[in-house]
Amino acid sequence: MMATTNELKKHAQGQVAIKPTTPEGSLNALLKKMGPEIQRALPKHMDADRIARIALTAVRTTPKLLECDQLSFVAALMQSAQLGVEPNTGLGQAYLIPYGGKVQFQLGYKGLIDLAVRSGQYKAIYAHEVYADDEFNFAYGLHKDLVHIPAANPTGDPIGYYAVYHLKNGGYDFVYWTRERIDLHAKTFSQAVQKGWTSPWKTNYDAMAKKTVLKEVLKYAPKSIEMQKVVEADETVKTEVSEDMSNVIDVTDYTIMDEQTE
Repeated sequence: MMATTNELKKHAQGQVAIKPTTPEGSLNALLKKMGPEIQRALPKHMDADRIARIALTAVRTTPKLLECDQLSFVAALMQSAQLGVEPNTGLGQAYLIPYGGKVQFQLGYKGLIDLAVRSGQYKAIYAHEVYADDEFNFAYGLHKDLVHIPAANPTGDPIGYYAVYHLKNGGYDFVYWTRERIDLHAKTFSQAVQKGWTSPWKTNYDAMAKKTVLKEVLKYAPKSIEMQKVVEADETVKTEVSEDMSNVIDVTDYTIMDEQTE
């Protein structure tokens, strides 16, 4: 009791500092405050508590997320939840990426494959790397063909990547890009690569290369409205929560403008 009395006296005299809220505590408070709004926007199989646990896991694996705008973090979480993929886990389905002070939602190539298969249109969809030691031949034109026999023990880095889809109705297509073309694409379209930020392009190049060719081949594939939303959600930054996150404006361009003016 004496200790409590002394603490009260010290507090009254201004000798006891009030502990500042930690970034993690501030994020948890925001998630609780937005709980009802988040719950309305979640799929039926998820709840706000589950989202909070996913958020906690994400910030523990990527602490820099706590330095980002919290609304963009919640919005990225909601995109992930509505698509039915879990971010920043070993599954490699999706990632929440610190991006110019905000949080960008990125699909992993495994998540893109999972969501394409779930759409019900595809019998198979996959992507692979190609090494110089592999037996590899392909042809475009009136009769497309691709043959890939991987080497038992490939050496060096991949020299290229390809993606293939097979539709349930028998249709199919593929795309092959050299590593040089992948690199050019990344330098042209990824702000993270241009600015040298840590991103999956640095930490998991193969996965990003596979996603790149998957997205390219899907440009020419028949897509449902749901699948179109999946593709459009990739690599976006949003700062609002909605019952349909596909209707929320992507503010990536504004994020880049803010970064350029700092």
